[in-house]
Amino acid sequence: MKAVRYHSYGSPDVIKLLDVDKPAIGDDDVLIRVRAASVNAGDWHLLRGLPYIFRAQAGLTRPKAHLLGGDLAGEVVAAGRSVTALRPGDEVYGFCRGAFAEYVAVPAEGFVVRKPAGLTFEEAAAVPVAAVTALQALRDKAQVRAGHKVLVNGAGGGVGPFAVQIAKALGAEVTGVCGPGNVEIVRSIGADHVVDYTKEDFTRSGERYDVILDNVANRSLADCRRVLAPQGIYLHNSGDKGGRWVGVMTRIIHVMVSSLFVRQSLLAGYVADENTDDLVALRDLLEAGKIRPVIDRTHPLSEVPEAIGYIERGHARGKVVITMA
Repeated sequence: MKAVRYHSYGSPDVIKLLDVDKPAIGDDDVLIRVRAASVNAGDWHLLRGLPYIFRAQAGLTRPKAHLLGGDLAGEVVAAGRSVTALRPGDEVYGFCRGAFAEYVAVPAEGFVVRKPAGLTFEEAAAVPVAAVTALQALRDKAQVRAGHKVLVNGAGGGVGPFAVQIAKALGAEVTGVCGPGNVEIVRSIGADHVVDYTKEDFTRSGERYDVILDNVANRSLADCRRVLAPQGIYLHNSGDKGGRWVGVMTRIIHVMVSSLFVRQSLLAGYVADENTDDLVALRDLLEAGKIRPVIDRTHPLSEVPEAIGYIERGHARGKVVITMA
């Protein structure tokens, strides 16, 4: 089979498309023919080995693992003898390390569930990592409910469009902040108010928000706090590159220290818990038409380097999806 591998840190040029053996499966695994996968910010961080502080775990001089791609949609082609929930022919979506490949083996429990009805493989592959991140941030961390005013900074990227729609599904009044190329997209997915950051600074609008989900960190924490309600919740979801050594850790530490001295809840550094219960919850929202994926572009497996480079430049209008022949 064809699969993407990288054996050194660097630019997308170090990515190779190789012929490798199909993965073997154990008794509790399923073999999935990948029909589509999507690119996340984590892919270029892994590829670059940035910030350097993360190399303590990922590998100091070269990556310990050589796989890219974190979510997928595809078809089960074989199941281990202990697997009862899935069988060959089932269409699934979910999480997988090394999804940029024609076939993957994953445990049947905790990683994939049946694909939402009515979605293409490309649409389903755009969901898992980004949508689970948005869901857990808003539903669990911020406990968004009807009547809340929610601002999503970076509403046009990978996580942002899901955050806008999930906040609306939870009953909030939603403001989306994005660049001029995403204004119509963000408006079309249900944002009550859309701010073009090139024309208006949301931190000087005079509005107050119960929740701010900050996906880009292009405004200072002090500025964001100025428009946060006295007991509001600010969630920092990575975003800023912040330098080669500690990267986003600078902002995370700032948020954590500041939270000790203010009444507002300032949260940073959380990592989404990849689980199938939330994939099922998202499937229900997708099948009910309450959320939908926004896809910027698709690339074939051979163009993973171009796709990751595009994401790294930070101007994606929704998700970037990898399709298989």
